[in-house]
Parts: sequence; structure tokens; C-alpha cells
Amino acid sequence: MRIRLPASRGSGPWAIASFIGIPLFFSALMSSTLAQEKPRVVQWKGPHHLITMWHAPSSGTEARIWLWALLPPVLLSFVGWICMRLPLGWYIACVAGIVEAVAVVHKLDTWTRHHTQRFPTGVDLIPNLPSTTASNQYNAGEWEKQARETALSLEHWTIGLALASIVVMAALWIRKRYFSRKPLFETGGVLEGVHAPDSTGASVPVE
Repeated sequence: MRIRLPASRGSGPWAIASFIGIPLFFSALMSSTLAQEKPRVVQWKGPHHLITMWHAPSSGTEARIWLWALLPPVLLSFVGWICMRLPLGWYIACVAGIVEAVAVVHKLDTWTRHHTQRFPTGVDLIPNLPSTTASNQYNAGEWEKQARETALSLEHWTIGLALASIVVMAALWIRKRYFSRKPLFETGGVLEGVHAPDSTGASVPVE
């Protein structure tokens, strides 16, 4: 049994959904990093106490971060593809972008706090100590604060693009509906031609 999809009404909803998905992806990437990134912890028992070393996250963790970050824009693009076959599909795609933008940062404060706890020496894994010879770029919680602000800023950009797209399309519809020029004459049939009267007179039959 075949399932026949409705005819496409144009690729506009898919295009705008893919465009809105650009800032949505980077917002999701920041949120996914805060939610899932964790260092590799190596511990061993020293002469006097337990020694703990933090190393960069594993390749599997990084891959999981990127996959989760790709999920919201891919889902939005799929919604836009479906909206190509729906009435008011442009507006539905934009609203879906707003919903996803809010969803990807809904637990951002919790993720920020947990990420700071997982990186007690900062994301560069270098403690801020006077005896440390390496250069410490981030203290604990410093990078997390910047990542949180970036994710929220990109969320605002995503929502702003979606709202601006709705306003533009609504304005174009109002202009077309109420302010477009109408033809001066509406003809319901074929107009008869207008010409000068025949000057040759009536014809005379020949016997």
C-alpha cells in the first residue's frame, strides 16, 4: 500500500528552516559541550595520598557532543521539508525553530554547574598555581560562563531570525492582499471590436 504525500507548495519552508538551523546548531553545540564534556580522570595511590590527573576528553566523548549538536538543526530541516506540503508551512517551520531554540538551553544553568565541577582546574586542565610553569588560560568556571553566554546569545539570534521571517512573510501577504493594484476593467467575456461604419453602402443584387 503506497502512501502518497501531498503536493509540494514550494521549497520556502525548507529553505528558511535550514537557514534558522545555522545559529541553532552552534547554540546546541555549546549546550551539548556543557552537558556532556568531561575529562579522562586517571588516579593512583601515591606514597602519602591519592594522586589524580585530568586529561583531555576522549574521542568518543567529542563525537557524542557533535552528534547531539547536529540533532536539533537536522530535526528542524526535516520539519521544514514536511511543511513544504502544509498550508502556512512557512510559519510552522519558523515556530518550530523557536521551540527548538528554547529547548536546547532549557537546562543550561545545570549543565554549566556540572561542567565546572567536572573541570575543577579549568578546561585547559592546568591548575592556577604560582608553582605551575605552564600558562593557565582559564580558571575553574571561567570558560563555562563564556560558553553559557554564547549559547544564550545564539538562542536569541535563532529566535530573532524566526520572528523576522514571520513578520516579513506576513507583511508580504498583507501587501499582496490589500495593497496590490487591481485591473481597471474586469472582463467576463470577449469584447466586440469597435470600427468605423461601412461607407460602401448596401450591396445591390444583380439580376
